Amino acid sequence: MARASGKDMQMRVRIAQEAARLMAEQGISDFYVAKRKAARHLGAPDTRNMPRNVEVEEALASYQRLFHAGEQAEHLSGLRQGALRAMRFLEDFSPRLVGSVLSGTAGQHSDINLHLFADTAEQVALFLMEANIPFDTSQKRFRMGRDETLEFPVFGFRAGEHAVELTVFPAEGRREAPRSPVDGKPMRRATPHEVEQLLADEAPDTPI
Repeated sequence: MARASGKDMQMRVRIAQEAARLMAEQGISDFYVAKRKAARHLGAPDTRNMPRNVEVEEALASYQRLFHAGEQAEHLSGLRQGALRAMRFLEDFSPRLVGSVLSGTAGQHSDINLHLFADTAEQVALFLMEANIPFDTSQKRFRMGRDETLEFPVFGFRAGEHAVELTVFPAEGRREAPRSPVDGKPMRRATPHEVEQLLADEAPDTPI
């Protein structure tokens, strides 16, 4: 029994590591997709020994430190600087940075993910149109609280070399963050000031 348990744990670790590699190298952002693809690569498509998303995120951070330490740090700093510029541009909508650019696991394929707050999504669309910024629209589902899943409008555009994804929540949505796909807890959201602090901590002598 102990040996089987050890094999189970070994498989979890291998799937987490392979899923992390796929996310880093192929730009897969969905944890479920990455884990399933990793299991197939390892010849265990029907395994029940799937790692938790937080285990994959930890493996992703380790992978980036091991294989892309210098370039990843530089790329992450560029993404955070791009996020800060976008947040300043969108300041009327109380932007908050979320996701891999905030957590530090963003790779070469990662988007800048911002949460905006407005009375209507049309306000954001009009703002972008008046600024002559081409954008795409879509919908994104988030788990709110323990059981409720809601759809919110999303606007996507490019700012220089970075892709930016804006999810628009109601104005009162600042009080309740959706659940993180990583650990199921309320998502961490960073204000422009907090992003400035992250950049200052990375390069204290570099003006932002």
